[in-house]
Amino acid sequence: MTGRHRDGQPYSLVYRRVWDGPARAEAERLNQVWPEWAVLYSLSKRSFYAVARWESPRLVAVEDATSEGLEERMREAEMTRFVPRGRAA
Repeated sequence: MTGRHRDGQPYSLVYRRVWDGPARAEAERLNQVWPEWAVLYSLSKRSFYAVARWESPRLVAVEDATSEGLEERMREAEMTRFVPRGRAA
């Protein structure tokens, strides 16, 4: 067996790649700006997600490919939170 993971080989530093660094940083910024939301960035889907932290009978979650789009979805969700629902006919 050969390679750097073989028993007895000295420890070596390996370059640590940060995937989608700017997008992950943008998700962290959104976490700071929107305290009532938990904002995440999915590396596998390359998409932003937000989950509401307020009390609700159902999970409130939104998704968008861009941070700007996600903020718009978050605003829409907050507006529907405060609009009373009418009775169904």
